[in-house]
Amino acid sequence: MAKTHWKSLVNPDYIGAYALPDGEDMTVTIDFVQSEEVVGTGGKKEVCTVAHLMGAKPMILNMTNQKTIARLYGPFIEDWAGKQITLFASTAKLAGETVECLRIRPKVAAQTKKPIQEARFIKALESIKSGEYTTDKLRSGFALTPEQETRLTEALSEATV
Repeated sequence: MAKTHWKSLVNPDYIGAYALPDGEDMTVTIDFVQSEEVVGTGGKKEVCTVAHLMGAKPMILNMTNQKTIARLYGPFIEDWAGKQITLFASTAKLAGETVECLRIRPKVAAQTKKPIQEARFIKALESIKSGEYTTDKLRSGFALTPEQETRLTEALSEATV
């Protein structure tokens, strides 16, 4: 049975350090960043910079995390859309107390490519033959087995005959 971290109930609309698997990083893609009103504990409203993440809850960006993203991708928040950041849990001093916080690594973790399912591989081959897709896109998005590489090479040679 999955357990609920108590902090996930404090402000459940935003991601926090408690959301990461113990000792693990999480690489996410930024959808967009904007300034918005956030309601904190006790109903206190505050305007914050918020990164909306693909496939995850939004993240309130403090100054430290904004500076890290700016070093990675430049100072303009519009340029951050579609970029990946790697989150990790850390601690910081707040009002004399050590608290958990979410930080951004100064370098994005390398993503491991996933294997491609057979049905999708066949569709990709068809799309490559028809000119709708490229081998570069296929290879950059998926880890192909040696057998799939052979089939891809054969399909390309048949298409040029």
